[in-house]
Amino acid sequence: MTVSTDHSASPIAALSSALPREYVHKSAHSEVLLTGWRTVAPDEYVVTAQWPRAHSFYAPDGGHHDPLLLAESVRQAIPLLSHVAYDVPFGHRQIWDTFSYSTNADALAVGSTPADISLHIRCSGISRRGRRLAGLTMHVTATRDGKFLGTAEAGFTNQPEAVYQRLRGRNGDLDEVAARTIPLPPPLTPRRVGRDRFHDVVLSPTSSTRRAQLRADVNHPILFDHPVDHAPGMLLLEAVRQAAYRSAYPRRGVLTDMEIRFFRYAELTSACWIETLRNTEEASAPDRHPVRVIARQNDEVIFAATASIATATTVPLRMYAAR
Repeated sequence: MTVSTDHSASPIAALSSALPREYVHKSAHSEVLLTGWRTVAPDEYVVTAQWPRAHSFYAPDGGHHDPLLLAESVRQAIPLLSHVAYDVPFGHRQIWDTFSYSTNADALAVGSTPADISLHIRCSGISRRGRRLAGLTMHVTATRDGKFLGTAEAGFTNQPEAVYQRLRGRNGDLDEVAARTIPLPPPLTPRRVGRDRFHDVVLSPTSSTRRAQLRADVNHPILFDHPVDHAPGMLLLEAVRQAAYRSAYPRRGVLTDMEIRFFRYAELTSACWIETLRNTEEASAPDRHPVRVIARQNDEVIFAATASIATATTVPLRMYAAR
């Protein structure tokens, strides 16, 4: 199972294009960010990506690319390298254990052309069950036109479909989950969570400004690119971001850093609560707003995250009209 990246064969082969959507587990061709990959050493790879100047969900903010484009690029690299570098068959599931990223805000500026990104990925902690990949950790250094863009780290396990379904039980049955998915609660006001449209808000208000309910809109074309049996990882990262922005409001900024550890699946069939606390241990710089975010469902912790916003004193911001 390979994707050719040898561009020396002919002028036609040298033309760039997105990778096949199947390799990055996307249904929509338009949402594929990755454009190629190559091996540079054992368990070490370079994956290339292109970020559009505008995106329907990961939109530029104050002239800066959305840093979650880095997270989504790494997310796409997880199945890509699993398939092409570690011989994982299609149909296997890659499940996040940990994820983190940190970006250089200066390198996020939107230019006059799409941004060409290189991800230098070193894999460690590689484990196997027999000949099958069981899991690994990716250590990512991202550059843009040779300029340092940021870092990321993703630890995940790999499960064959039969094992996954056995572990998930009735929660892995798409028809059953669809029948039991809870109604979509009303959204928070978009400007309070850094969004322009109600459709893109993933949090619902409660009686506490430090607590919100997760809104898992299964009809959202980006966050739910295809049917799934639990809340996708990128939805949960977006929930962390929106909770952090709500915590910082009315100050605005860019979520330049995030670290998250996943403990359980966030199910679509019961309410998931997103709790936010100011991270006073890290609150030393006036231009940073650090927060801690915890998700709970059925009295169990789903994930725990820390995040940091570079606030308006250091990052140019767009203005939001009152709603």
